[in-house]
Amino acid sequence: MSDIDPITLSVLAGRMEQIADEMDATLFRAAFNPIIAEAHDASHGLYHAETGDTLVQGKSGLPIFVGVMSFAVKAVIKKVAADGDLADGDIFIFNDAHIGGTHLSDMRLVRPYFREGKLFCWLASVGHWHDVGGAVPGNYNPAATEVFQEAFVLPPVRLARAGVVNQDIIDILLRNTRLPQSAQGDLNGQLGALDLGVWRMDELLDEYGADTVDAALDALGLRAERLMRSELEAIPDGRWEAEDFLDNDGIADTPLPIRVALEIRGDRMHLDFTGSAPKCAGPVNIALPTTIATVYVAIKHIFPMLPANAGVMRPIDVTVPEGSILSAEFPAPTGGYTETILRMIDVVFCAFAQAVPDRVVANAYGTINALSIAGRRSNGKPWVMFSFYGGGHGGSPESDGLNHGNAPISTATIPPLEILEAAYPVMFRQWSLRRDSAGAGRHRGGLGAVYEIEVLEENGAEGFLFGERGRFAPKGVSGGQEGALNVFSYQQGADWPHPPLVSKMRGIRLKQGEAVRLETPGGGGYGPPAERDPTAVALDVARDYLSAAEADRLYGPTWREGMR
Repeated sequence: MSDIDPITLSVLAGRMEQIADEMDATLFRAAFNPIIAEAHDASHGLYHAETGDTLVQGKSGLPIFVGVMSFAVKAVIKKVAADGDLADGDIFIFNDAHIGGTHLSDMRLVRPYFREGKLFCWLASVGHWHDVGGAVPGNYNPAATEVFQEAFVLPPVRLARAGVVNQDIIDILLRNTRLPQSAQGDLNGQLGALDLGVWRMDELLDEYGADTVDAALDALGLRAERLMRSELEAIPDGRWEAEDFLDNDGIADTPLPIRVALEIRGDRMHLDFTGSAPKCAGPVNIALPTTIATVYVAIKHIFPMLPANAGVMRPIDVTVPEGSILSAEFPAPTGGYTETILRMIDVVFCAFAQAVPDRVVANAYGTINALSIAGRRSNGKPWVMFSFYGGGHGGSPESDGLNHGNAPISTATIPPLEILEAAYPVMFRQWSLRRDSAGAGRHRGGLGAVYEIEVLEENGAEGFLFGERGRFAPKGVSGGQEGALNVFSYQQGADWPHPPLVSKMRGIRLKQGEAVRLETPGGGGYGPPAERDPTAVALDVARDYLSAAEADRLYGPTWREGMR
């Protein structure tokens, strides 16, 4: 770090982060599918030339992709080492989740950046494509028992060689999707983002020189490591444990435990997930790269000043048993990875709440409720509406939880109903906050939401749900109470049945005029409910966040004093 002065380091850190931000923005504006264009389910970054470690990621990209994309770059580095062949202008593409993490919907593009004939770093782009084949439109198949039932699996291959695109690869991709126009648009957007990254890196190195920028990248890694160590040193040594459960794996109706033991000694941390469920038949398994990336996301929430840099993880040891639900190997299904990593974050929060309760929030709603509704229009063309849905965040030491937020694994946004209604033959009968869903506490959790979606297409449609928290509610911390459970129902004439597996179902036949309804969980509460200000309770009742009957049950009749 002595080789570069602090001001230059700060300027270069900002410039490189801006490059990743611009790459994000380029894809968001160019993508065809709303999950990228509106929800921003994508990410870009710069990665170390030799190790593939994360150097810089943009602020708009999903946090879960910080660590995961590093594994994607490492996979390409391994392939290049085996082939002994790499040229300026090469671009690699793949979606294999067991190699690159997350799930098969996330298409990864990795490109080397050369300077004066020498590899300087890697640029990478990842985006959630709308559909990549498989048994279920949108690819969230709750009944999958192997990856081949989830989507088309693409290992790392060269999409371009020395700047020349291989059309054969594109033809294969477009033949394995229900929505080829959407896939083509998203691919072009990612290629454009990588081109922009190359141009901006050329400008940066022209201005500052390769040696200075390289020194800055090394310094940023050291700074990230030192910052993490100083944060850990401020926490008393000790060991704390926590556990939570997934409803089921979509195949067998059996709860699956996620357990963690947190140990801090000086400037090091150990997270041990021994005791978590073994690999299961259904698609809530996750690959090891996803587990490591999730640890980073959880830590980043607790220590928000940490940068998006691999140096953060150097003082952290992670133990994941072989054969675990958290270290599944090919071809185990991983399509519902979002639900498992959310539970991982919940247990890490609960463990840290015992160690440093003033730095941790209660559990958020804990499921993205991946819902696909698909069918064919009257002209025979297929349509697939896939989206995720929000819920309440946990109460914190300083305030109530956020109402109707997005999952804490991402910075993505929930697509606006106007966009969804314009793109697909559906109508939202309801999109509202869910009364009485927040966990009680000194600071209550945020409210969940109610979504009711009607099918307008005369040919009807088929629905698929992949959710969680139908049996195990989001937990409060430091004496706070649980939020409400997740509730899903679907219309069949005059009846509104629920799925046999509570939070997961496929093959829901919907006629024109029938609907599905999601009632999402609220966040857990922070601190004892008896310590909540009666005025705050009265205001919640006045806003219809909380019924008077529930206020009496949760907080006692003294809340009425706050009405005066």
